Amino acid sequence: MSNIVDDVKREFAKSENALVKIILINTAIFLVLLLMKIVLTLSQSSGTYLAVINMLQLPAATDEFIYKPWTLLTYFFTHDDIFHILFNMLFLYWFGKLIDEYLGAKRVIALYMLGGIAGGLIYIVLYNVLPYFQAHIEGSRMLGASAAAFSVAVGASTLLPNYTFNLIFLGPIRIKFIALFYIILSLAQTVGPNAGGNLAHLGGAFIGYIFIKSLQNGTDLGKPIYAIVTAWSRLFRKRPSMQVTYRERQVYRSTSVYSSSSSNTIEMPDQMEIDSILDKISRSGYESLTREEKQKLFKASQRK
Repeated sequence: MSNIVDDVKREFAKSENALVKIILINTAIFLVLLLMKIVLTLSQSSGTYLAVINMLQLPAATDEFIYKPWTLLTYFFTHDDIFHILFNMLFLYWFGKLIDEYLGAKRVIALYMLGGIAGGLIYIVLYNVLPYFQAHIEGSRMLGASAAAFSVAVGASTLLPNYTFNLIFLGPIRIKFIALFYIILSLAQTVGPNAGGNLAHLGGAFIGYIFIKSLQNGTDLGKPIYAIVTAWSRLFRKRPSMQVTYRERQVYRSTSVYSSSSSNTIEMPDQMEIDSILDKISRSGYESLTREEKQKLFKASQRK
């Protein structure tokens, strides 16, 4: 068990590891809730567990939401079913790896957070505006990272529409068709028993598309998220140790140097570099590119 804890600590100590951190946070919350559910159910106190879940789920009713505004964030880190979290985390990992490789870790965080928030807002607004849902508002609540995962998936499909995944029994399929399939599936189920969740899927998908298109046009919608994440990390960052030594009236101080992320230091490539990268793609495909080459290619696509 100590080895697992050490592995988790090492993953969180890495700076460019946002995708794994998001998955670990979701998994940790699920395991804590699962253990709580088992213990409280066996002790015949299941009502306490339901009360805890109720504080994390996003309610559709606005009069309930105003007393629990934090649920707009907590709902897309919370799962109550093992297959629900398994599917969401696999979906997030497959598509999130592409965003991470081509755009850097901070864009994964932005897509995940903005998609989750947008999905939650769409859910609340439509449940309170459309007459079809009026009878279902009271008692309707939502949890799960599906909207956030959809945002990442559609973002990756917008960025790299012709990238292929090799699916069992189906073979290579372009990811734009995978994303389109799930969008149509969600649209078809907006009048089903999980209508709220599917509306949130569509909200997350919309944000994923808009985010990448805006980024390609030079506008980064994730800047507020980056600012919050940076402030949060600084708040909990361990201060570097300082040692002062007096020697021949000189002061020596030992400090820690924090290097900036690679995604922030990639320079605009020149035409020769672009041609070299394109030649490599034609010979070996996108998969053969290094992380730096992928990010240079994206920067070149933003050149006016």
